[in-house]
Amino acid sequence: MDNCSAASMFLTDSLELELGTDWCKPPCFSCGFDNRGGGSHFSGESYLSSGALKRQQLYNLETLLQASCDFGKISILHSKADNIRQQCVTFLHYVKVFIFRYLKVQNAESHVPVHPYETLEAQFPSVLVDELHGLLLYVGHLSELPNINLGAFVNQNQIKLFPPSWHLLHLHLDIHWLVLEILHMLGEKLKQVIYGHQFMNLAGDNLTNVSLFEEHCENLLCDLISLSLNRYDKVRPSEALMSHHCPCPCIKELWVLLIHLLEHRSKWSLSESFWNWLNKLLKTFFDKSSDRRRPSVPIIQPRDPLGFSWWIITHVASFYQFDRHGTQDEMRQMESNWNFVEELLKKSIGVQDGIPEEQLRMHLHCCLTLCDFWEPNIVIVTILWEYYSKNLNSSFSISWLPLKGLTHIIKSPLSMLEMVKTCCCDKQDNGLYKSSSSYTIFLCILAKVVKKAMKNNGPHPWKQVKGRIYSKFHQKRMEELTEVGLQNFFILFLLLAAVAEVEDVAGHVLGLLNFLKPSFITSPLIWKGQVAFLLMYIQKNLDIGVLAEKFSGAFREKAKEFLVSKNDEMGQRQTLWTLLSIYIDGVQEVFETSHCLHPSHEKLLNDGFSMLLRACQESELRIVLSFLQAVLARIRSMHQQLRQELQKENVDLTAQSSLSAKERHLAAVASALWRHFFSFLKSQRMSQIVPLSELADAAADFTLLALDMPSTAPSDLQPQPVISIIQLFGWDDIIWPQVVARYLSHCLQNSMLCEALSHSGCVSFQALTVRSWIRCILQMYIKNFYVPDDLFIDINPGQAVEKEYLGQLAELTRLLFKLSEVKNIFSKAQVEYLSSPEDPTKALILFFEAIGITYGNLQTLSDKSAMVTKSLEYLGEILKYIKPYLGKKISSAGLQLTYRMMGILVKSWAQIFATSKAQKLLFRIIDCLLLPHTVLQQEKELPAPMLIAIQKSLPLYLQGICIVCCQSQNPNAYLNQLLGNVIEQYIGRFLPASPHVAGLGQHPVLMALRNSATLAPMSLLKKCIIQVIRKSYFECKGSLFPPRLASILAFILQLFKETNIDISEVELLLPGILKLLVLVSEPQVKRLATENLQYMVKACQVGSEGEPAAQLTSVFRHFIQDYGTRYDNQIYGILETVAALDQQVVVHLLSTLTQSLKDSERKWGLGRNIAQREAYSKLLSHLGQVGQDEMQRLESDNT
Repeated sequence: MDNCSAASMFLTDSLELELGTDWCKPPCFSCGFDNRGGGSHFSGESYLSSGALKRQQLYNLETLLQASCDFGKISILHSKADNIRQQCVTFLHYVKVFIFRYLKVQNAESHVPVHPYETLEAQFPSVLVDELHGLLLYVGHLSELPNINLGAFVNQNQIKLFPPSWHLLHLHLDIHWLVLEILHMLGEKLKQVIYGHQFMNLAGDNLTNVSLFEEHCENLLCDLISLSLNRYDKVRPSEALMSHHCPCPCIKELWVLLIHLLEHRSKWSLSESFWNWLNKLLKTFFDKSSDRRRPSVPIIQPRDPLGFSWWIITHVASFYQFDRHGTQDEMRQMESNWNFVEELLKKSIGVQDGIPEEQLRMHLHCCLTLCDFWEPNIVIVTILWEYYSKNLNSSFSISWLPLKGLTHIIKSPLSMLEMVKTCCCDKQDNGLYKSSSSYTIFLCILAKVVKKAMKNNGPHPWKQVKGRIYSKFHQKRMEELTEVGLQNFFILFLLLAAVAEVEDVAGHVLGLLNFLKPSFITSPLIWKGQVAFLLMYIQKNLDIGVLAEKFSGAFREKAKEFLVSKNDEMGQRQTLWTLLSIYIDGVQEVFETSHCLHPSHEKLLNDGFSMLLRACQESELRIVLSFLQAVLARIRSMHQQLRQELQKENVDLTAQSSLSAKERHLAAVASALWRHFFSFLKSQRMSQIVPLSELADAAADFTLLALDMPSTAPSDLQPQPVISIIQLFGWDDIIWPQVVARYLSHCLQNSMLCEALSHSGCVSFQALTVRSWIRCILQMYIKNFYVPDDLFIDINPGQAVEKEYLGQLAELTRLLFKLSEVKNIFSKAQVEYLSSPEDPTKALILFFEAIGITYGNLQTLSDKSAMVTKSLEYLGEILKYIKPYLGKKISSAGLQLTYRMMGILVKSWAQIFATSKAQKLLFRIIDCLLLPHTVLQQEKELPAPMLIAIQKSLPLYLQGICIVCCQSQNPNAYLNQLLGNVIEQYIGRFLPASPHVAGLGQHPVLMALRNSATLAPMSLLKKCIIQVIRKSYFECKGSLFPPRLASILAFILQLFKETNIDISEVELLLPGILKLLVLVSEPQVKRLATENLQYMVKACQVGSEGEPAAQLTSVFRHFIQDYGTRYDNQIYGILETVAALDQQVVVHLLSTLTQSLKDSERKWGLGRNIAQREAYSKLLSHLGQVGQDEMQRLESDNT
């Protein structure tokens, strides 16, 4: 070992063999191990992992191939074959060890007698060369072996058993490698050329160890290439880098061993390197000349020699990662083969008709992989650029394969940057072939080479590349670019900017864009490219001033054209909008990704937006306002961060100055937003052009901006910009309720804003917000504020309100119920508090009722007066809110909501309305809802929806008004008059056509009495009802009675049945009923009038202690006096009915009746009226003895 040179140290690891102790099992080729590691290690028995022929035994192993390899015999065959193989391998290892340890260099000039052994030892090298040559001739070439099954039978114990064919193949591998290793060692040990005695090579020269080594090495490489060729025929271009060229790990190990051996010999002698050996063989695929020396082993000509060369070089290059011990190390310095690869690259792009894209992608993918392995090479970039600079207008697509990358580029500037980022990645995806064009792969190569070269050698390589690329672009070339070419142009320069000098590249691009054809000026791709450069500046935290100036100027011009073309054809408008939307999206991304703002950011927000907003339609406005909200949110976020930085302790002056400058920049941008956006929102807050939800969101964002940065707001909003904006969008009664509800929800969600308003001196903040909430609920069915009444459409309640608006109302209600004023009202009223009200209308009802209860519980006049003022402030101009429902064609759902809510308000706030401050509002409510002009015009019928709404809610109004009348501080004749007018208008309107009790039971006037909780208001209401009935139905002149007499009589009867009848009420109604009995002949009227008469007489009997009520007797007496002379028979019939119930009533009337009879006879002057006297006698017959006595007196009277 000591006599060996440093050069021979390469094989010492394989020669040690632990021979210092016992003989061990020598290493050999083996793939019979678990290879789940993905090929990153070799078998423990291998040459690399362990550090390590008898010719007659080869025949024995070959004979075992004839045996049947069924499962029963495989174990025996495996054992025999393995034994034979081990004998052969052991023998060759013995030869190798012998050379290394015992072979000595003989001194040929010595004349000292030698031992016969020494003579034989001197002849040994030559004999060994001959023997090795003969062995190689016997075993032949690997490529000549028959196809074999490389798989293994596995028994139940998981012990792998291999067929003899497997052992034979691997023995051949062992022999080929060991022969090569022995020849190398022989030369290293003896340091001289050793001639064989028996053989000559093909050229006629004597065989030497050197020539045999080179011949065998060439043959072995040819065999390995042939094996790889067999696999390449089955490889698709898209799977080239994922499909390995080695059929098993043993072949891979042989490649690695050859690499280390040949590189070692090249390093320490004049031998060729491994790459030279491989290049020489691969070149034979391309060299057609007959004079070039061909390898001794013919290699099958591949169908695609160029593709195969790329493929095998790329895979073999990866083997350089394995060290002498078989350990993979990706950081290991690897020998490159750029010279040959450059030739391949020229062939790939130098074909006259052009190489197909599907092949070019594979070649460049291989080249990219080699760039990972080897040192950077600017030459390959130059070669490729020469090709792609001439083909920039090509799409580099494959017809049968969709290209993902292309669509991503066209889509947006962000996708451009994403593609550039992908190209600059250190590790590329194996699916690059399918996802990217060859041009994209070229860009990956360009990025990788430039980055690695600049890392190693500074800026010089970049200057080389820049010169090459820039020189290809001039005015003529730019004019030749198509849309695809322009796209490839932008991606190229974006990549250069990403890996090198972004400002230099961007400046050059801006200059080149001036050379484009006029037709490209409006190309969206140019705008996308400029946005991409802007975003790259932001990513690198550079000032965007130069780019922003030019780009924003172009935006202003296009916005002006867009405004002018507002009514032009859609084609031009759509073209302009495409460009404008690219700018909008790009500027939004700039703000969202900027770490801090510079003065140049303000340039991006110029007056082009003012023109754009005026020209936008609804869908376009949504996009612009979405952009506005994003920018506002970003500014507020950055401002909050700045404030936190400024509030930190121990901030030095330099840092404080920097933060102050950033704050000024933020303020400048905020001012631009106020100037160009808020003025538009303010002018459009009552129109339908701006989408309502976006309008509310943007207004809320400006409100929060005013809270954070009040000084940036315009002068017309000062000195309290927050309150000014809320007044515009939250408290103004002419704003759409959808806007108000959404806007106030945003405001109430912000605790800082609520707190600021509570301490701002705006004492009405909560009251005004409650007022707006009430309006939003009452106007939920209004579809359009600003159209004529006849354009309203009647809608069903279930379909009346959009789900989104109902949800917004529910959210506003939830937030409003958290206000301190509202919570205080519910607390004082001791009403169940809904922390999460789902139905806004129910919540409003609860709120109204809670206010009424709270007021009723107050004790002092000052508290009550303050509560009345606050309550009226909550309502505001409430009648204006409901006015749109009262037009010509109105919403039935809106009417029902209006009448119900106002009815609940009148009833629950009755005590409040009893005060002088609130009575005016009550009068207006009655006039507007219950006694409008259409009601007073008797010839006009009320619309059915309005009648239905009034019928359902009238009891609430009547009860409330009665309570007010009872609670008023001063008797109010006008209010009593209004109550009578209301009853007069609706008592008849809701009478059924026929007098059925079932229909009368739902009459709203009766329901008002039925549901009244207190006695005094009920008594007042009943009295008023009776007075209205007497006036409207019984106090008519002559016999002209109003219609529906039967129904009103049935109503009176039902009224008396449901309430306690009073004699005073009888006194009011009985004369009319008696009058009907006399004057109306309709049977139904007579029947109902008689029933009423009977009910009244019976009622008067209660509490009279057997004596008829004086009032009742008086009524009958006047009735007899008025109608006795003309309707004597009818009167006697009526009194017979009364007598059947109460004789005393009639008895008390006898004097009046008798006098009436005499007066009648005297009037007519015909003496006694026999018929009348008989009728009278019939009545008297019902009175018993008193009647008989009266008859006798009447007969005896001769007057």
